[in-house]
Amino acid sequence: MSLFSAENKKIFWENIWKENPIFRQILGICSCLAVTNLVFNTFIMCVGLIVVTVATNVFVSLIKDYIPGRIRMITQVLIITVFVTIVDLLLQAFSYEVSKQLGAYVGLIATNCIVMGRAEVFAMKNRPWPSFLDGLGAGIGYSIILLTIAIPREILGFGTVCHYPVITSEGWVAWNIMIMPPGAFLMLGSLIWIVNSMGKKVAHEEKK
Repeated sequence: MSLFSAENKKIFWENIWKENPIFRQILGICSCLAVTNLVFNTFIMCVGLIVVTVATNVFVSLIKDYIPGRIRMITQVLIITVFVTIVDLLLQAFSYEVSKQLGAYVGLIATNCIVMGRAEVFAMKNRPWPSFLDGLGAGIGYSIILLTIAIPREILGFGTVCHYPVITSEGWVAWNIMIMPPGAFLMLGSLIWIVNSMGKKVAHEEKK
């Protein structure tokens, strides 16, 4: 089978839109509440989760035939934890300030339902390349939503994007609620509503 066959492309794209882990499955929302008040921190978190998801999927797929069924989930958690630790150590080494700002949330990637879900549902049943695409698609889909939430939150909460001022009016008042967890709930709920409304409209048009 071709590396970029229709089936492999479907595996990748479905996780970005149709089966997006956040607004379709409501998974991984702790990150939405914790880190999306600053775009740069959100980007780093997204990169970390993409790396962990892809690496976990590929490694689980490679050794799936050697994992006893009764300890498969323990094994998956161990694999995820190893890759999370690597990402955390690299972040501390190359961007210590960001590492301090993210705090425990990088470590919590190990318990992120997205990573565990893709390893259990997909990687345990498929070969390495489709598992790579599945993990990459899930990670990118997650990242798109988090960045979509983070950009307006930072603009309205701080008047900046990646710490660069974008609102310089002296009369502007920062929306403090946008840098707090309720602001993340508001943005996430609005985004889910918009996406689901669009999906229903498209589905209705296709039935005609």
